Amino acid sequence: QLVLDRTASLGISGPLEIDTGNIQRVGVGNVELVPVAAPGHPLAAGANLPGAARQHVQLVLTDRSQLTQGKDFAVMGTHTWRLADLGAKHLLLKGGIGWGNMPLPMIEDDLAAGRLAALDMPDAPMRAYTFDAIYRSDAPPGPAGQWLIERFRAQAGADAEPAPDQPGNVVRVEWGTQKL
Repeated sequence: QLVLDRTASLGISGPLEIDTGNIQRVGVGNVELVPVAAPGHPLAAGANLPGAARQHVQLVLTDRSQLTQGKDFAVMGTHTWRLADLGAKHLLLKGGIGWGNMPLPMIEDDLAAGRLAALDMPDAPMRAYTFDAIYRSDAPPGPAGQWLIERFRAQAGADAEPAPDQPGNVVRVEWGTQKL
């Protein structure tokens, strides 16, 4: 929203499942999301049947922008707690309040120490969550913004060729003297 409103000239975004025709997207990496709960949570007891997650509170990270108002992504529970802070979600998960998806790098130590358990749920498997650098088509980033995008790509190892230019797909942008 900040990029669309011209408050920010460059942003980092997760998947956008809405029409953003005037936004360019450049893939800059991804993170594995893992469904987890505290070890004593009923879903952590072993393999779960499809639909078992609906019986329990799901902790869901919300988007504060108007772009996704009224839309849910990866929400399976019929009982949800909406949070705007990933750190708060992490603490509530460890406290046994519910279950939810978390970025693997953020919870690796908790999994190893037994403070969280990865959930075996056929309808909520571990999945990759992609990140894109975004900017307005009519205001491409300058040299500093270009450098920052390439830095993100290099750190994430995101130099694989992205999908063709189609709505919702990542567009490969060549910097330098070529037109954007």
